[in-house]
Amino acid sequence: MDFGAHGARDVPGDAGVDFRILGPVEVFDRRTGACIVPSGSKQRALLGALVVRAGHVLSAERLIHELWGDRTPVSAANALQAHVARLRRLLQGGAPDGGGHEWIATRSMGYLLHPGRATADAQRFHRLSSEGRAALGSDPVHAAELLRGALALWRGPALEGSTQGPICTVEADRLEELRLTTLETLHDANLRSGRHAEITRELERLTASHPMRERLYDLHMLALYRCGRQTEALGVYERARRRLVDELGVEPGPALRERMEAILHHAPSLAVPRPALHAPHAPAVAFTPLAPAAPAASPDPRAALLELGREIARLGDRIESLSREQEELIRRFNLLAAVPVPDGQLV
Repeated sequence: MDFGAHGARDVPGDAGVDFRILGPVEVFDRRTGACIVPSGSKQRALLGALVVRAGHVLSAERLIHELWGDRTPVSAANALQAHVARLRRLLQGGAPDGGGHEWIATRSMGYLLHPGRATADAQRFHRLSSEGRAALGSDPVHAAELLRGALALWRGPALEGSTQGPICTVEADRLEELRLTTLETLHDANLRSGRHAEITRELERLTASHPMRERLYDLHMLALYRCGRQTEALGVYERARRRLVDELGVEPGPALRERMEAILHHAPSLAVPRPALHAPHAPAVAFTPLAPAAPAASPDPRAALLELGREIARLGDRIESLSREQEELIRRFNLLAAVPVPDGQLV
């Protein structure tokens, strides 16, 4: 997919066109609000394939297979030409500034879509998702904003109504996998930002909808643990394990097992990361040196000592409580380990 490249065929009118495939295939004019939606499954599949392979020639044979599969009509070549002509008229009639851009070009071997300066929602999704992943470690709050923006571009299943051939089907599967990966990264950013309480219900829904994705179970366990729900977090692991064994015949991977062990032993690594000490996305402000400001008044040292003493006392109570909880879990774990397991029974 080659959108946004400034080529020789670019005209001013094509800059307002947006080809959308993150949902039903459509062409949107951002300046007038007009939306071109091909009628009929063949027209949608044809436009979808041309958008997916924009800037590249698709042979007539590939397009015929995309539209009809193994049930190719005798007059498939003529039928394809008719569909291309109809789609070409549809795009020209709906283009901004009265058209003028040759959207679909005919070549000796087939056809290609000239994107010119038009945009595509899939490319914006890729860009925002990539920027979000890059910002995850240094600024998870900004990363979450970028990732939410990427996911907001989706209007439904990718290439919905166009996946009757291999070109659109393969691309739809690839985009769906990228969508789920972006969704996982978004919740990773939310956890790094301390928003664990807000996403536990959503992660519960996602693990039910995508029961084979171990990363979602991992995020759900961490969110529950940070909400003080350790038992439920361990229950999520057991549910994931049973599902993986029943459906795939495999045990959870090392990452999920390590998460379970960390939760069982209250590993310090499970704590919410400290926020960054800088704000890299704040606008730059010119600084003019002024006369030194008067030093701020020092706080009352007696009040500070009293508050520090109270904090130490609270931490001591918390440590004592966690120690008792750990001892109880170790005791229960040892009791379970001592119980004999019948032959053939999964544990």
